[in-house]
Amino acid sequence: MNCEKYKPTYILIGLNVAIYIIGAIIGGNALQTPDSVVVVWGQVNKLVFEGFYWQLFTSMFIHASIFHLVGNMVFLFIFGLRGEEMFSLSEYLGIYLLGGLAGNILSLAFGVAPGGMLFISVGASGAIFALFGACIIYDRHAVRQSILGALVFAFFLFFINTGEGVNVLAHFGGLVFGLIGGYMIASRRKPEQHVSREFRYRNTPF
Repeated sequence: MNCEKYKPTYILIGLNVAIYIIGAIIGGNALQTPDSVVVVWGQVNKLVFEGFYWQLFTSMFIHASIFHLVGNMVFLFIFGLRGEEMFSLSEYLGIYLLGGLAGNILSLAFGVAPGGMLFISVGASGAIFALFGACIIYDRHAVRQSILGALVFAFFLFFINTGEGVNVLAHFGGLVFGLIGGYMIASRRKPEQHVSREFRYRNTPF
């Protein structure tokens, strides 16, 4: 609701795209981010345990390929604009960044690669799942409906986004953080605030 002035969704998309372009220039390949960038700025669990703590944050802005980037930015556009209608700027950024961090920490704690390979994770998916979870749980709570339907839908989308090469832990950590955060924000809002936000939300294209 208070995000219109800043449009954080556009800023985040622009930042992700800009970082990908820089990586493409460094690697000389527009289709894939070079290993030299992934190893330093992506999340390599072995290196995080050795002191590369910044990777828990920077890996949210690194994408493996142009296809990975485009897919994530489409969903960030959809759920980000919804989030702007529901949350203040600080709430929005808190959900996005802390949700992404929660997913990365879960990946750090339990991520294991097969065959002794390094566990490496990149992408904004955890942060985007956090926004998604916060939006749907806030929406249901705001209109005083059961949150069960929102939970079923949230975990349905989670399960259809699993597969080989997908960091399920980051998705799950971000989603759970977003669900809890969205519920907490909705719970402390006054009824008239819910009505205002729901009215504006229903007048968006999504």
